[in-house]
Amino acid sequence: MADRERHPMEAAKDLIPEKGPTATQALTVAIMFPLGGLLLTLAGLTLTGSVIGLVVLAPVFLLFSPVLVPAALLMALAVAGFLASGAFGLTGLSSLGYTLKQARGVVQRAPEQIDYGKRRMAEAAEQMGQKTKDVGQAVQSRAEEAKRT
Repeated sequence: MADRERHPMEAAKDLIPEKGPTATQALTVAIMFPLGGLLLTLAGLTLTGSVIGLVVLAPVFLLFSPVLVPAALLMALAVAGFLASGAFGLTGLSSLGYTLKQARGVVQRAPEQIDYGKRRMAEAAEQMGQKTKDVGQAVQSRAEEAKRT
């Protein structure tokens, strides 16, 4: 009963086979398959060459290892020394730049600080003068009292 209700065009679609890969997909497979094979072959050749080189050169490395190991160590230490000296040089330059920047800031603030110091000294001198005057008056008044008695 469900077959009778279907549209005749839908029934015709069942008779037509499904579509295959598109031309783009077929072209991609046609290009990538040989390229993948070529890359796999090159990888195999590289592995074979590495193994042969290791087999041939292992005795040479073993024979010359008393010379090669200290030489490699010396080279590594020399490179580390050059890198450390460069790092220390950059650190020194940046520290010098920071110090100069701080010194410029101090020089620029110096007139303001000098004026502030002058004002504080004047205030302190004025306070000391007033205090000296007060103490002098107190001593004078005590001296007068001492004369009367």
